[in-house]
Amino acid sequence: MMTSECCNDIVLEGKVLTAPALSHENHGVRFFRFFLEVPRLSGQADTLPLLIPEPMVQQVCQGETLRLRGQLRSFNNKSGLGSRLVISVFAQTLTPDAGQPLNRIFLSGILCKQPILRRTPLGREICDMILAVNRRYGRADYLPCIAWGAVAQQTALLHTGQRLTVEGRVQSRIYSKTEDGVTSDRTAYEVSVMRPAEREEFPE
Repeated sequence: MMTSECCNDIVLEGKVLTAPALSHENHGVRFFRFFLEVPRLSGQADTLPLLIPEPMVQQVCQGETLRLRGQLRSFNNKSGLGSRLVISVFAQTLTPDAGQPLNRIFLSGILCKQPILRRTPLGREICDMILAVNRRYGRADYLPCIAWGAVAQQTALLHTGQRLTVEGRVQSRIYSKTEDGVTSDRTAYEVSVMRPAEREEFPE
């Protein structure tokens, strides 16, 4: 689905796994990081990194359930340690909640690399994409996305520079990486695309 609007909107509801810890300071504001667990329908759960400004810290209590709305952000890690592209959810609103788990994201942006269609070892088609979603002040977030089955076939027909609007969820995935002969487990975060979406379909 094509649209002229860039958008990055995520709603999560899950359990706070860790207490907020200082992440960094930017323009005199301190930001804190914690992890939120959001169960899937399959019984597995995604463990997602959250960033909040210091005034929100008092709203976060380990073990409690939160509902939040915000954006999925990327950061280019130049330290040489860990992943080069650091993904996190920037929370803009937080409210206590005890409803059903929720993990929905709406993205509209530009494909900055050619989509890659491949098959899993079990023969299922999957398409890998990187979507650039503009922020204010000329910055952009570069967000890894994957699509499966018929949606993978559809998105694989697109080209670099085209706009794509999708609805999905943010998932965590553990993988192994070997460096200098040492293998360690790492966690990747990506948007699992459910379908192309219209902006008005996304819930408030």
